[in-house]
Amino acid sequence: MKIVHRNLVPRGPGSVKMIPEEADDLWAAYNLISEDDYVLAVTVRKVLREVASGGRDAERVKLKLEIKVEAVEYDKDGAILRIRGKNVLENEHVKIGAFHTLEIELHRPFVLRKDVWDSMSLDMLHQAADPTASADLAVIIMQEGLAHIMLIGKSVTLTRSRIEVSIPRKHGPAIAGYETALKKFFENVLQAFLKHVDFKVVRCAVIASPGFTKDQFHRHLLLEAERKQLRSIIENKSRIVLVHTTSGYKHSVREVLDAPNVMSMIKDTKAAQEVRALEEFFNMLSNVRVLILGCIFGFLFKDPNRACYGPKHVEVAHERMAIQTLLITDELFRSANVMTRKKYNKFVSSVKASGGNAHLFSSMHVSGEQLAQLTGIAAVLRFPLPDLDDLEM
Repeated sequence: MKIVHRNLVPRGPGSVKMIPEEADDLWAAYNLISEDDYVLAVTVRKVLREVASGGRDAERVKLKLEIKVEAVEYDKDGAILRIRGKNVLENEHVKIGAFHTLEIELHRPFVLRKDVWDSMSLDMLHQAADPTASADLAVIIMQEGLAHIMLIGKSVTLTRSRIEVSIPRKHGPAIAGYETALKKFFENVLQAFLKHVDFKVVRCAVIASPGFTKDQFHRHLLLEAERKQLRSIIENKSRIVLVHTTSGYKHSVREVLDAPNVMSMIKDTKAAQEVRALEEFFNMLSNVRVLILGCIFGFLFKDPNRACYGPKHVEVAHERMAIQTLLITDELFRSANVMTRKKYNKFVSSVKASGGNAHLFSSMHVSGEQLAQLTGIAAVLRFPLPDLDDLEM
């Protein structure tokens, strides 16, 4: 996120002019903008003009509007933020109080004004403006006949392409058709790779699969790069890594993020910090529900009394000054209830003031999805609290 200008008082009023430069920035803006905030941007609105004949003619006019926010919608696929509210800026074409929907797209500046810039909003703004926090990881998860190309940013995981080719059986008289279909599949994946993976942006590209599909495609990729002199691949082949996964479907992206050779490349990013924090939590926890999740996600358990989840258990743990690391999803800060948002904002600030760490998980990442399955809030504790299990969730 490019911050053009800021004029604010911490924990007080103020405004920030910003320009979203990538999909992560729109997601950050989605989390920053709350009900009753004010957003100023250039927009287009259809207005009616009187013509000489006495009738009216509709015309689309570009104008600057400021609205008081009532609802915010994030369109991941279209990379658009839609902000609905009432106009508060006097304009010859739009009355004060008239409803309007602003559409914020990439590279389009807007001004966000808040009555109170609380600590969580300031943290989100800082993270959005920090270029070193981005994971910028390209992942190809595949198996024979199916591949997904995904881009993982600091807050958003986007599926850029799905490639599917029917491949006949490898044995018997169909072997010739198998080789032809597999080559066609690899060529389709290669074309999608060239279209969506920019090594000027990503830190590394991961090819992941069960079995040997990843190795076969990797060989095809390098051979075609030499044959066609694809400089972007030839010059960056050391940044292409292979990872074994248990399946070729999208949910295996978690296994990719756990792989040591991938983590070493993104270890200083927000996405990697979230993965490590969640793994530490699962390593501690052990009960029937989470045991099932842990088995699915491949975690081992060590100290069940040093981990808890659910609002009630986490709040009691904090009352006892026991929280070492707080894990919380950004969905809890997007609640339509202002009191709920303030409650969690105050809670995170209190945990930090007590010497604890807090990780705000993006619900658009696989780690955030995992945390959401456990109510969206959890904690790793400084010391065991075995009596927490006696409390109702």
